[in-house]
Amino acid sequence: MVDPITPSPEARMSFQAYLDAIETRTGLTPRQLVDEATARGFDDPAVKAGAILEWLKTDYDLGRGHGMALVHVIKKGAQIDAKHVGTSGPHRDEKDELWLDGKDTKPADWGA
Repeated sequence: MVDPITPSPEARMSFQAYLDAIETRTGLTPRQLVDEATARGFDDPAVKAGAILEWLKTDYDLGRGHGMALVHVIKKGAQIDAKHVGTSGPHRDEKDELWLDGKDTKPADWGA
């Protein structure tokens, strides 16, 4: 059986696709998870990624790949490096900003 949340290694998995998959798995938008992380103090620069990954694994059963996408947003915001935009690599995105307000509200031209 194919897991609809975790694509095959050959599949394109952009940062945005990770966030959309997290929403499918948890029922929470990325912004809701970022708000929860902020309330827990995980946005503090002294907090290491491992602590955030442990919380995401314990509370939401998220693995490292999906967790690291959220760590990025928690620590650095919705902006991503331009090196990921419009490339042919496995983590390419259509825009240099991630949509955090839920996949169902994402504009059609935003990208996956």
